[in-house]
Amino acid sequence: MFSEYANIQFTSGPNILRGRLYAAHKRASAPCVIMAHGTSATISMALEDYAVEFQGAGLNVIVYDHAGLGDSDGVERQVINPWIQAKGFRDAFLYTQNLTEHHNGQIFLWGDSYAAMLVLVVGAFIEGLTGIVSHIPATGITHLQSTTLEADFNKLKTIFEADDLSNFEKEVIGPLPVVSADQLNTPSLLQPIQAFLWFITHGGRFGSNWQNLISRVTVKTPVPFAPQITAPFIKVPTMMLVGSNDEMIHCNPEVQKSVFDAIRAPKEFHEVDGGHFGCLYAGSSLFKQAVHLEIEFMKRNSHII
Repeated sequence: MFSEYANIQFTSGPNILRGRLYAAHKRASAPCVIMAHGTSATISMALEDYAVEFQGAGLNVIVYDHAGLGDSDGVERQVINPWIQAKGFRDAFLYTQNLTEHHNGQIFLWGDSYAAMLVLVVGAFIEGLTGIVSHIPATGITHLQSTTLEADFNKLKTIFEADDLSNFEKEVIGPLPVVSADQLNTPSLLQPIQAFLWFITHGGRFGSNWQNLISRVTVKTPVPFAPQITAPFIKVPTMMLVGSNDEMIHCNPEVQKSVFDAIRAPKEFHEVDGGHFGCLYAGSSLFKQAVHLEIEFMKRNSHII
């Protein structure tokens, strides 16, 4: 199986985002999937494992670290801002579009956890996508109610396209540890012990450049940054893969299902065992199951010339 890659970089706003290109055998005649991790995680923590599998299945793969995380530059380091990260996905798409020797015009977005939520939002804004893979998405704790859904979507899209968030107030949580084994004395952003075990194990990989420190920014826009607003306006085939008995509070299964139900485009919903992190352990049966389901989805909704 292939595992070769080339280092890449592209600009997103004031930031330089860095990542890797895993080229397929057929390159220009194969689709491309753009991938980014969830809360604070970096390429070598699980993205590279999925990328190698997708590459071996005949797909071109672009993986990158979000602004201010891992190998990417950022005006702010160790900060999660959904608007900044969503714009990163958009700019990764624009960058990939110009790599005509590395795709056949068909481009997917793939995100896991927090980034799986991001692709369900930004995927409704980007024109020319082929499909979306939302891997264990953190779609929210509670249902959002909107009596003016189309108007709310248009407001959200206008804010996204304006590229200026300076007029909005921000709520910042942190800096604090991403994970901690002692919630009483050292509380962290992610609290379940499963999160601690996965992040410490995978963040400890050589060269991961992961730091156990993060701040989370919520921009107080008139309409919340949420897939519950954008799901009905997604136009491309979308796959949601969720984990049974997910430990993370932002992965409420009822909210996940309501988001999926709201999608009007062709869609697939799959549930795998192992909670939030089970399929992020490379080589496990759950990892192989998730890889198979996602590869088959992308192949069904594209073609390799």
